[in-house]
Formats: sequence, structure tokens, C-alpha cells
Amino acid sequence: MTTKYHHLFFDLDHTLWDFEANSRLTLLDLFVKHNLEQQLKTEYEDFYKSYIKVNDGKWALYRKGGITKEELRLERFRDTFSTFGYVDNEFAAVFESEYLSICPHKTQLLPGTEELLEYLQNRYELHVITNGFLETQKIKMKKSGLELFFQSMISSEEIGVNKPAPQIFEKSLKRTGADSKTSLMIGDSLHADILGAQSFGMDQVFYNPLKLKHNERPTFEVSHLLEMKNFL
Repeated sequence: MTTKYHHLFFDLDHTLWDFEANSRLTLLDLFVKHNLEQQLKTEYEDFYKSYIKVNDGKWALYRKGGITKEELRLERFRDTFSTFGYVDNEFAAVFESEYLSICPHKTQLLPGTEELLEYLQNRYELHVITNGFLETQKIKMKKSGLELFFQSMISSEEIGVNKPAPQIFEKSLKRTGADSKTSLMIGDSLHADILGAQSFGMDQVFYNPLKLKHNERPTFEVSHLLEMKNFL
């Protein structure tokens, strides 16, 4: 199929790399290893739900510039443990370190990822734009085999701003030699990926596997990655 696009820019976490599944597996490993059922007096599912709430809040602050990378990493497990009345800053730091060393090595991808990328790799220039931290994203790309499909990865940490800021799209296009009119942003976040690219003048694909209701108008919308083969 012939399209006007030459460069495709993918988000990584929750779009290609199954962040939720890989994080859940890592946290379960650590929950069992450190006997947190006894330490926190709670079951894993309750611990996981508490962590998700705390972590989402920290990432929302980070994306707005309210906290630093170091503060996010320092606080997310500390604050999760404290919701169960367990306060041990040293252990929280150890737990964070172990989480960061294990999670990026998990390799579960979202359904259709490899088939889609195999289909696209000889048709387009493929790139990643991620708000994730550079060192962990590199590990994810390598261990999961994703790096074989992509010409470049641009991290907000390198650029100094997060999606949806226009600077990250501008610098990504400059680095890859792409043009906004022949480029396509693909991601799961309406705010960061879709509205960010939209305001910059780049077409978008909203990956919406849960078919969430919204009032935005992305260029394309899919609930499964392989649906993109219909227009790319």
C-alpha cells in the first residue's frame, strides 16, 4: 500500500512494550522474594493496586516538571510502603534498585507488535519517541528484540522536555531528517502522543486497546496494532 508517510514514530511503553505485564511480573517476583505479605500485612493484589496509584501520580508530576527523575525513583516505593504503615527508606531504595535492574529485562510485547514491525520495517523509517528514562528504555529495546526494527530512539530525558511539548517532536524530526507532513506518531496516550503530535502538525494513530471513550479526533484510531496494516 502506498501512503504519504515516510517516517513512523512509535511510543514505547504501553504501545509496543507491555509495560503493565512486565512491571506486574517484576513486582510479583520482588514481593515474594522480600516476603512482603508478612512485612506489609497485605496480599499482592492490594500492594500492586497501591503501587499503581502512587506511581501514576509520581509520573504525572514528573511529566509536568513537578519532580525530578531522582525524586520519582526515591519516592514511589517509599510512599507505596507507607500506605501500609511500613516506613523504611533504606529498604525502599533497595527495592527500587532491584526493580530497575529486573523490569527492563522482561520481554513481553503487546499483541501484534512483532508482526506489525516486520510488515513495516521495509516500507518506512521507524523510530521511537519515549518519555521513559534513556538507560532503561535502551535495555527494553535490546532485550525484547525491538531495536532490530528501529533506526533511532529519542528520549525526553535527552531532549530535556517530555511529550507533548513541541520541542521533542521538532528535535526528533531534525535528528531523523523527517518532515512533519510525511511523518506519523503512534501511541497510547491521548495527551502526550496524540494531542502533542496534533498540535505540532503531525498525523497520529491513537492506539486504544480498551476502546476508551473520548472527544478527540486523531488521524487514525486502532484497538489492535495489526489494524494499522489497513492504512499503512
